[in-house]
Amino acid sequence: MSDQKLATVPRRRFGVGAVLRWETILLALCVLVFVFGSASTPGFAEADNISFLLLDYTEVALLAMALLPIILTGHIDLSVASILGFCSALTGALWNAGVSFETIVPVVLLAGALLGSVNAGLIVKFGLPALAVTIGTLGLYRGLAYVVLGDGAVTGFPANYRPLATDTVPGTFLPYPTLLVLVVCVLAAVVVHYTPIGRSLYAVGLGEQTARFSGIRVERLRFTLYIVSGVLCAVASLVYTLRYNSARADNGYGMELIAVAAVLLGGVSIFGGRGTVIGVSSALLLMAGLRNVLFLNDVTNEIQNVINGLLLIISVLVPVIATLLRRRRPPAPAAAADPAPPEPEPVSVPDPDPVGVSHGPNEEDQR
Repeated sequence: MSDQKLATVPRRRFGVGAVLRWETILLALCVLVFVFGSASTPGFAEADNISFLLLDYTEVALLAMALLPIILTGHIDLSVASILGFCSALTGALWNAGVSFETIVPVVLLAGALLGSVNAGLIVKFGLPALAVTIGTLGLYRGLAYVVLGDGAVTGFPANYRPLATDTVPGTFLPYPTLLVLVVCVLAAVVVHYTPIGRSLYAVGLGEQTARFSGIRVERLRFTLYIVSGVLCAVASLVYTLRYNSARADNGYGMELIAVAAVLLGGVSIFGGRGTVIGVSSALLLMAGLRNVLFLNDVTNEIQNVINGLLLIISVLVPVIATLLRRRRPPAPAAAADPAPPEPEPVSVPDPDPVGVSHGPNEEDQR
C-alpha cells in the first residue's frame, strides 16, 4: 500500500458520502426517539430529564471511545467494564486506608494503564487472540476487584469532588461529565480522522500485513491502544464512583456489552477498517434516549437487556446484509468506449489501362 493510498483511507470513510448514509439514519432515529418520547412520555423533554439521560450514559460513552480505535484495527477488548470495576474497588480500598483523593486519582489512572498493558502484552508480545485474552482478563480483573475490596461498598467520598460527577454547568442542562465525554469524542475524531495515527488504524484494520509493508509499526500501535483503553476505563471508574458515591467491586458489571453494541451500531465494522466517531456518538445518543423512554415507562431491566441484545445483533447484521445486497446488485453498465475513428473512404485507384488512353506501343505492336 503506497503512502498516497494510505493517506486517503480515513478521508473516504469520513467523507460526505459516508456521513449521508448510516450516520444520517442514526441521527434520524435519534430525532424519532426524542419526538416520540416528548409526545408519549410526560417529563421526557424537561431539562432535568435530559440531564439525567446524558449523565446516565457517561461511563458507557467513555468505554465506547476506548473500544472504538481497538475495533477499527480488527481487535476487541471485552475487559473494559472489569477494569472499571477494579479501579473503582481500588479507589474504595485506598480511601478506606486514609489516602487523599488527590493521590488516589493518579494511582487509579496508573492502575488502568497497567491493566491495559497486561492485555497488550498477552496479545502483542505472545500473539494470543484478543478475544480469548480479554474474555480471560474480564473474569480476572473482576475477581481481583473482589480481592481488593470484598463484596462491600465504600462511601463518603469528598463532597467537593462529587459535584463534578453529578452537577450541571451553571445556566445549562449539560452535566460536567457530559462535557468530559464531548472533549473525549472531539479528540477521538481529530485523531482518528485527521492524523497519521488514524490512517494507521484504518490501514491495520483493512489489512495487517499490508500495513506492515507500508511501514506501520502494528505492535506498537496496538500496545498503545490497549493502554489508552485502560486509562479511559479508569477515568470512567472515577466518574462512576463519585456519581453514585459508592465504590464496589461489581461497579460497571455487564457494561462492556452495551459499549460494544454502541460501537457496532455506530457503523464500526467488527472486522476493522470501517467506522466513524460521529456514527458511534449518534448510536450512544440513540441508545441513551431509548433507555430513558423505557425507564420512564416502567420497563423492567430484563426487557431493557433484551433490547440491548437485539441492538447488538442488529448492529452486526446490518453491515453483513448491506454487503450481500451490494454483491447482488447488477453491475453498472460499462462506460461507453471512445467512438472508433471513421473508416477512411475508399480511394479510387485509376484503371491501369483505361479505355481510350494509349500508353505507347504494346507487345504485339513491337513484334
